[in-house]
Amino acid sequence: MRPTPTVVFAVAALGIGVFSVMDAAMKALVLAIGVYNTMFWRAFGNVAIGGALWSVGPRIWPDRRTLGLHLARGGVTTAMALLFFWGLARVPMTLGVAIGYTAPILALGLAVLFLGERAGWRALVAGIAALAGIAIILAGQSRSAPAPAAWWGSVAILASAVLYAINLILARLQALAAKPVEIALFQSVVVLATLALAAPWLMVVPPVGLVPLLGLAAVLGSISMLLLGWAYARGEASYLAATEYTSFVWAAALGWIVFGEAVSMWTLAGAGVIVAACLFAGRRRDILASAEVGAQA
Repeated sequence: MRPTPTVVFAVAALGIGVFSVMDAAMKALVLAIGVYNTMFWRAFGNVAIGGALWSVGPRIWPDRRTLGLHLARGGVTTAMALLFFWGLARVPMTLGVAIGYTAPILALGLAVLFLGERAGWRALVAGIAALAGIAIILAGQSRSAPAPAAWWGSVAILASAVLYAINLILARLQALAAKPVEIALFQSVVVLATLALAAPWLMVVPPVGLVPLLGLAAVLGSISMLLLGWAYARGEASYLAATEYTSFVWAAALGWIVFGEAVSMWTLAGAGVIVAACLFAGRRRDILASAEVGAQA
């Protein structure tokens, strides 16, 4: 039986929740051993988990087009994650997540370039509103006289949001071409292979006490990829993109419980403007249609 839209939405929201918990674990690890070693050692765990799941199911080698999607998304994911987690270690979790909410707006623009969609007036209005939301957040940050690292962290997360917008387009095309287990495995392999290029200069063996936390981050990351891969294969990207906004609640709760971070009114106001802009723009539902046509071409 085909799952209902409500079930698909719930699974995607659960995937975002699991991913948010992983973000908290990753922030703690980045503060301890740096962003490169955190991602490098977590990638080993992700490959091991993906390989185990791949070995017990039907193993079908992807065709050239699907393999190209795996390589492209893996490369984008590596750069995106490096920027995001580096920035997240320097700003509160809620601030990082709020800035990242610009990705759905950017995805609409990329859909025009790569999926042949028309740029409607909603996208233009939403883009301007999202910029206003970022301005509100940064205005609040300037009032608190943050360290220069916080500004650089914000810039890194904004750059990561651009890559995440590309990732959203690739995720939909990838989900239409491959199964969740295949996506999780090949994406993890590409990330590990990319990071391994810098291992001779940057790799450091982590303390034994951090191994359980690295393992937890790998397990949570793999579960999240499987859940989101399943959902995006069964639901429209414009519909499921709204699940991204549940991460703000997770970020606020985890930031407060784990790191003792308070949520400023400026961040709440800016995030509210950005979310409203994304929901306004997201009423266009043709992003999926174009993506599906592109995937079947």
